[in-house]
Parts: sequence; structure tokens; C-alpha cells
Amino acid sequence: MQTKTKNIALSGLLCALSYIVMLVSKIIPEVSGFLQLDLKDVIIVSGGFILGPFYALIISVVVSLMEFITIGSTGIIGMIMNVVSTAAFCCVASDVYRKWHSLNGAIWGLIAATISLTAVMLLWNYYITPLYMKVPRDAIKAMLLPVFLPFNLLKGLINSALTLILYRPLKTALSKTGFLRKKDNAQKKKLMPIAFIVGICILAVCIPYFMHLLGLI
Repeated sequence: MQTKTKNIALSGLLCALSYIVMLVSKIIPEVSGFLQLDLKDVIIVSGGFILGPFYALIISVVVSLMEFITIGSTGIIGMIMNVVSTAAFCCVASDVYRKWHSLNGAIWGLIAATISLTAVMLLWNYYITPLYMKVPRDAIKAMLLPVFLPFNLLKGLINSALTLILYRPLKTALSKTGFLRKKDNAQKKKLMPIAFIVGICILAVCIPYFMHLLGLI
């Protein structure tokens, strides 16, 4: 199968996986009644690590459109914000990883992506959320620091941690299906436990804070 055709087929598979993960994420309680921790970014950024930032953008748009058509409740504005949020995270991380193809590159890419997501969504929440929620901008402004800032920061960190944990197993599974060539080496296998440990440490810090944001602890 030619590379371009393989990439398109793999993108389709990643879109399907991302959509399923998005549906499963709906069981997670919402913060402040409308902010959803969406874990589909883990699959999309992994796809960006494999295929590059352009494909991460395409998958972000396709999955957000699928969500809008099937179960969306926030209208076209909500869909656009969904695309912006996912792209701000996944495209930045995969672009850094494309230029710095190593575990350090992945970690720094995910750090940059979390900062990008947080900054972009603070702006979008301030300017756009009042339009589709039909609430005064002052009400949203009052939520920026206590709600939107920690939520998006935690969302980025949790998705980053899960990416570090799941990226290599996902890539291995895709290799076994024939979508990717098997080209792992001993050094990459040695790095897997490091990525896993870093991911677990991040989750250990972030999960309690997220539960606090939900009011559970």
C-alpha cells in the first residue's frame, strides 16, 4: 500500500478511535456543569506524533464534526471551539515532536501543547463562550482564573500523561495491524518505562486536583 494511501487509512482508523474515546469521556462529570474532560486528544496527538501536525489537524476537524452531527449540543460555535481546543494541543505537540523526534521532544512538545491549549482557550472562553451560552461576559470573566485556567491546564496535563503512557503501546498495536512498519530499536524499548513513569507521576499529581475542581474532594 502506498504511503499516502496508508496515511489516509490510518487517519480514518484514528478518527474512529478518537470518536469512541470521546463517547467514553462523556461518563466523566463536567466541571461547572459544562466543561468536559475530553480524552480524545490522546489518540489525536498520538496520530500527530506518527503522521505529523497536518494529519492531527485533519483528525481534529473530522472528529469534532462527527461529534457535532451525532451528539453535539453546543451548536456550530461549540464545534469550532472543540476544533480550536484540540488543534491547539495536538498540532503544537506533534509539530515539536516532528522536529525533535525523541522522548525529550515528546515531553517538551506536550508541555508546549498544554501551555498553548490553556492560553488559547482562555481567550476563546472570554470572547466566544458568552455568545453561545448567552451569558454576560462579566460572568465568564469571573470564571477565567478560578475555573477555565485550572481546567484547561489539568486537561492538557492529563492528556499529556496518558499520551506518554499509551503512545508506544498504540504504535505497537498499529504496527501489528500493518499500518506501520516495525522499526523499534533497543533504545526506544528502554525509553518506554521512563515515559510510563513520567506519565504516572503526572497523573498522580493532576487527578486529585481535577477531583477537587469537580468538588469531589
